[in-house]
Amino acid sequence: MHFSIVVPVYNRPDETEELLASFCKMDYQKPFEVVIVEDGSLNKSDAVVEKYSNRLDISYYYKPNSGPGDSRNYGMNIAKGDYFIIFDSDCIIPKNYLSVVEKELNEHYVDCFGGSDSAHENFSDIQKAINFAMTSFITTGGIRGGSEKVSKFQPRSFNMGISKKAFLASNGFGNIHPGEDPDLSIRLWKMGFETRLISNAFVYHKRRIDWNKFYTQVNKFGKARPILDSWYPEYSKITFWFPALFLLGFLASILLFAFSFAWFLFLYLLYFGAVFLLSTIKNKSIKIGFYSIIAVSIQFYGYGIGFLKSFTKVRLLKQKPEIALPEMFFKK
Repeated sequence: MHFSIVVPVYNRPDETEELLASFCKMDYQKPFEVVIVEDGSLNKSDAVVEKYSNRLDISYYYKPNSGPGDSRNYGMNIAKGDYFIIFDSDCIIPKNYLSVVEKELNEHYVDCFGGSDSAHENFSDIQKAINFAMTSFITTGGIRGGSEKVSKFQPRSFNMGISKKAFLASNGFGNIHPGEDPDLSIRLWKMGFETRLISNAFVYHKRRIDWNKFYTQVNKFGKARPILDSWYPEYSKITFWFPALFLLGFLASILLFAFSFAWFLFLYLLYFGAVFLLSTIKNKSIKIGFYSIIAVSIQFYGYGIGFLKSFTKVRLLKQKPEIALPEMFFKK
């Protein structure tokens, strides 16, 4: 098995440097290549890549901006390996990652897998709080994880692998973003390919570094889901509604509180208290515990608003997604 690592990059040379540095520390003994695809960046990473040209089997390609999905496809079409590993540029990779993946695939081969993510000790307090919101069992991370079987997992494109065979058969990622990764997973399932979670193949994923960028990200996640449900209704699940229902329930609890019904609002206060307590214990920081309340609030609000807007336009009004929500699609 020959691995090709494919990374789309957009205006992130500093993050690219950290990612490439982590590749150099890998304990994997077999050859692997790295393909960096610059997606129309103004702040390019070519100088960073050149620094590592003597330490890694690495290649660099610049192309006009067409989105991360198309850039991943571009890289996989060029890559020489027979199994592609895809990372986002804002990841740091543990040294045993490829060794873990090879062992797991040798024991239980699948044509597409996804890994998990964690917070690095060097991440900022806000990044650690956002990571808690995105991965905890009491947030949408838990909702998502609980609604997916390990053997029927929808890999996320910040940390996933796909065989050359599956890529060629599926034509890779579509032009929706975000949402291109579950779209690919479902298309692979319909073609008979298997996917699964390799939980110990984790990466340190920085995600967004401030609240505004985090809101924009989760808002788009919310918009993506009704679009995917309209394309693949057989894979729609009630759990996809939870963030929107959480938001609507919170608004209703405030209204009921004005009429002296306080129990519903009290339940929400208990929930956010649990967020604070669990994050404080996990991160060993009261400050991160408070930040996690902010992160979870943004997560549910941003996702919920995006979901309801998209559901209204796409599912109720039957508008074409590309016209109703043009910000969700890259033009090729």
